[in-house]
Amino acid sequence: MTVAWLPGAISDLQRLREFLRPLNVEAAHKAVSAIKGAVNLLVPHHYGKPVEDLPGYFDAIIPFGSAGYVLRYRVEGEVIFIVAVKHTKEAGFSDRLGQPAGAIEG
Repeated sequence: MTVAWLPGAISDLQRLREFLRPLNVEAAHKAVSAIKGAVNLLVPHHYGKPVEDLPGYFDAIIPFGSAGYVLRYRVEGEVIFIVAVKHTKEAGFSDRLGQPAGAIEG
């Protein structure tokens, strides 16, 4: 299996990093590393919980500090598409579910 980050998920990752950076540069780096590490674990394990009312979509919880992150993804054939990333204290995901077009493989 391979992983492809959709543009919205890349923007999410950048947004989360930029939120933390002024507060704590090291924490910003560790948060991004934790998220990317969790994505790398999806390839052999595909461990997310199915999203209710969205067939084929999964949410993986990434613990970090006293809270964490939620990684939304879907699997199509041999590709895991990373759709979105949010902090667990943020409001729910937007309607942006993403399409394979424009995906960036990583």
